[in-house]
Amino acid sequence: MQWIQQHKLIFTVIVLLVAFGVWYGLSQSAAPAPLLTTTSDTGSPTVDSADQQLVTTLLALRAVTLNGSIFSDPAFMSLQDFSTTIVPEPIGRENPFAPLRSTATSTPENPHAAQLFAPKK
Repeated sequence: MQWIQQHKLIFTVIVLLVAFGVWYGLSQSAAPAPLLTTTSDTGSPTVDSADQQLVTTLLALRAVTLNGSIFSDPAFMSLQDFSTTIVPEPIGRENPFAPLRSTATSTPENPHAAQLFAPKK
């Protein structure tokens, strides 16, 4: 508080600069230009060049007709099949995350072997 009384002019200038900075920062609230325009002078939606290319491509694909003559072509007949046969495997457990059932009931030869993975108490 004593510093403010000794340096009133400097403190006033600092307060005015901060107030001006806050005012200037908050006064820049002009609305940004829209990123997307949807109407033209005629009132109809504008068509982007990418949209026009897509429509042209779709119309060209609609004109395509398919027939089975490709399968009798000598180039198709010369193709070889390099695929491997899939060997059928047995189906696993119904719930692979369920705990395993113990099927062996014999006692181990080493009495400490059964407690090898038992939790410590």
